Amino acid sequence: MRAILAALALAAAAPAHAQLDLGRILDLGKKAVEVGQQVQEATKEYTVEEEVALGEGITSGFLGAIRLHPDERLQRYVNRVGRWLALQTERADLPWTFGVIDTDIINAFAMPGGTVMISHGLVKRLGNESELAGVLAHEIAHVLKKHQLSAIQSDAGWSAAATGAKTYAADRIGRRGGDVLGLKSQLANAGVDMVKDGLFLRPLDRSMEYEADRIGVVVATRGGYDPYGFVSVLSMLAQVKPEESGVSITFSTHPSPADRLAELEKEMPALEKYASQPRVEGRFRQALGAR
Repeated sequence: MRAILAALALAAAAPAHAQLDLGRILDLGKKAVEVGQQVQEATKEYTVEEEVALGEGITSGFLGAIRLHPDERLQRYVNRVGRWLALQTERADLPWTFGVIDTDIINAFAMPGGTVMISHGLVKRLGNESELAGVLAHEIAHVLKKHQLSAIQSDAGWSAAATGAKTYAADRIGRRGGDVLGLKSQLANAGVDMVKDGLFLRPLDRSMEYEADRIGVVVATRGGYDPYGFVSVLSMLAQVKPEESGVSITFSTHPSPADRLAELEKEMPALEKYASQPRVEGRFRQALGAR
């Protein structure tokens, strides 16, 4: 309403020969109001069902570009470790799913709603199950704190304000009244498009990564693992050269391993007494097919 009144005031103040068409002014004012409503819609809290549906769409789009690794035994193993860790959290009731994608890229991703993917390239670089648990727990932490969802909502709101038209969130991932099935379908389609458009692969805020590191080591510790497993992973990444094949995406979407280690070091003294918890090397090597 303020936008419409402002437009009318400008029209009244202008000389008669310079006045804009009143209908056009009102139309511009209405569009401004619609954009404001759409931005507000884009930042609404998602229900669990909406979060899961959006995550399923992102997963579908992601797996349309990169396939799962064909080793079914490895997939079952990673799922068991990941689901055990998820049970240690306050969102244990999500439909948690964990998978290994068939690529040498060194990375891991979490989708809204509880799907986590880790690359075979990263798995091969790990030395034991506590390190795997550390990586998976970090991604679980992103889901617990809804980091990806916050980033998506932020981008959707920006898109609405910038285009002044039908927003990504309001028309594609927004609420649709009581049409539950239609809403889930739209959310899934929006998730696919987010992968295609590159939105989902944009880096998260550094503070979110640091928070996921802190929460992740606690989740891994609750699961009975050596909390320093994830520290070992970051130490390994710190020794990898940025130009080395397969690590460019990781380094471009995360703070440097050295910075993450420095932040995490502040939290580790509280977990020192759990450092004697197992690292589980034998089972890990067997799952990877190593002798």
